[in-house]
Amino acid sequence: MLDLKALHENTRMDHQSHPFQLFQNRCFAKKTEECILYLHWHEHFEWIIMREGRAVFHIDSRPYEAEAGEVIIIPGGALHVGYALEEGEVHYDSVVVNRALFQDFASDPVHEQYVAPYLEGSVRFPVKPAEENADCTSYFSLLNEAVEEMALQAPAYQLVVKSKLHALFTLLARTFMPHPLRDRSSGVYFPNRERFKQLIAQIEANPQERLSVSEAASQVGLNVYHFCKMFKKLTGRTFVEYVNRCRMSEAERLLQESGLTVTEIAAQVGCDNANYFTKLFKQYKGMTPSQARAGVSTGTPI
Repeated sequence: MLDLKALHENTRMDHQSHPFQLFQNRCFAKKTEECILYLHWHEHFEWIIMREGRAVFHIDSRPYEAEAGEVIIIPGGALHVGYALEEGEVHYDSVVVNRALFQDFASDPVHEQYVAPYLEGSVRFPVKPAEENADCTSYFSLLNEAVEEMALQAPAYQLVVKSKLHALFTLLARTFMPHPLRDRSSGVYFPNRERFKQLIAQIEANPQERLSVSEAASQVGLNVYHFCKMFKKLTGRTFVEYVNRCRMSEAERLLQESGLTVTEIAAQVGCDNANYFTKLFKQYKGMTPSQARAGVSTGTPI
């Protein structure tokens, strides 16, 4: 069975009664356009706080650049992926929040009016709130305080985090609810999102599969032109580039974890010609298959 990350991420929640989680992502020696966040989606809200470096996050086909100090909101169900914008370190914190965190407020009519619509997805916050309204910058101290509580885990930190996150949601809702962005309240940013999710999951689970662009376009119900345009918007890569990257990542795993020959591995990932495979591997991984087998490090993520 292939050891590839599933497109749908079952995000770990350590406390079922307080469903939130902090992930402190530290990416070292990254190259420009190198992936720092693999393509996936989950039902939870996600806050990304940039700590160092510059990156671009593609969220439901739209690119959003972010640098140190900026905050990005990823709504539940949105496909998202991230790439470094420059060489060096890219550090960011991710706070993942399930709407069940605020279930105690379910009977509160003010919560139902202001916060619940955002949690349910009927209305969406701007991905970069501070660009829409500069006042939001002052709200982010609540998010940073919640991150500090989650990192230190002092007694009853869960209650402190919950109160700060609810205050943050409420302040943002108060800012944007009077003038909701109508084009962002529909729940999807591009057509056939669920079919795209299924297609990309298929590509990642079966890198050896020979799937033409026209066949992939047919699976999501689009013509080739619109499919290629939407796929590039969604992932930041062309269809062929994305398939090749998945194949070379699986090849790198097999080189490091199996005793298969280069020719056998090439066939396993859908390349009949070993010479072409070697050329492709070096193009995407920055080293030859033999170097990868020997454990030579180039800083490229698997």
